[in-house]
Parts: sequence; structure tokens; C-alpha cells
Amino acid sequence: MMKNEGIIMNINKKLIIALTAAGLTLPAMPLFAQTSDQPITLTGDVKAVKVIVGADGSERVELTEPSAIIPGDRLIFGTDYANSGSDPVGNFNVTNPLPAAVRLAPDADPALDVSVDGGKSWGNLAALTIANADGSIRPAAHSDVTHVRWVLETIAPGAHGRLIYPAIIR
Repeated sequence: MMKNEGIIMNINKKLIIALTAAGLTLPAMPLFAQTSDQPITLTGDVKAVKVIVGADGSERVELTEPSAIIPGDRLIFGTDYANSGSDPVGNFNVTNPLPAAVRLAPDADPALDVSVDGGKSWGNLAALTIANADGSIRPAAHSDVTHVRWVLETIAPGAHGRLIYPAIIR
């Protein structure tokens, strides 16, 4: 099977407005880019994580459309994928650049494939390092992540799924 790649970054308008109002900016990124012969469709979204406290003091987590967000707020970035073709697609990459206004949350899946150098190299965060200005090396941190990636080994015809990662507003 051929290696197929998809890149998605779909930030909804409310998030862009909220980040702009908070004085934060997002880099310009393609909404969707992949080869035209692909039967794979990708759709992205962003949800704010809100903790709702009931009258009895119980808490539940709700994912909502981002409106007014401030540094420290949690977001969930999601990508839905589907294979509308009649053949399986193999080794399909879904790569999401992190907006500069967010950092990967500390509770993100430790097995997540990430980059801390703009997508040049990849690995688990625990295995990556950063070179300091003085030449010393330090372990990479969640705040250093620039991209997250999933490599889907095979997407069967008609198959679909959802990929997510948590982030925090800087």
C-alpha cells in the first residue's frame, strides 16, 4: 500500500474570535490538505472543557463550543476520519499542528506521536529533547510540542474514527 498523508487543522470561528479577544493569535494553517485521489475525509473541531457543578455538589465534564476562553482553559482538539472508498487505505498520516496559543496538556496520551521541531522529527514526548541556547540538552516538555500525529495502519472501506488530544490555552 502507498503511504498517504493528510493534514488537518480546523479551528472553529468562535475559538479564533475568543483567542483574538484574549490577545492570543493562531498561526495560518491549511484547513485540509491531502492528495486529491484519496477517499479519506477529515473533519476537525475544537471543544472547550467545562466542569459543571450540580446543585448537590457533584461535578460532570461537558464539552462545549468555545466562547470566552482564558489562559489555563482546557480544550479538546478532535479529528474525525472516514474512508468512503472501496479499497483499504494504508499508512495514512493525520498530522495536527498545535496553534501557538495552546500547549499539549500534561494528561495527553504518553504514547502520542509528537514533534517538538516543527514536524521534522517524531517520537513519544518522553524520548524527545530540546537544545538550549547554551548548547545544553534538556528533556522536551508538553509546552514544546509543535505537532501531534497519528499513523493509521489500515483504514478499511467504510471505516471511520475519531482522534483527539487535550490542550491548554497558554
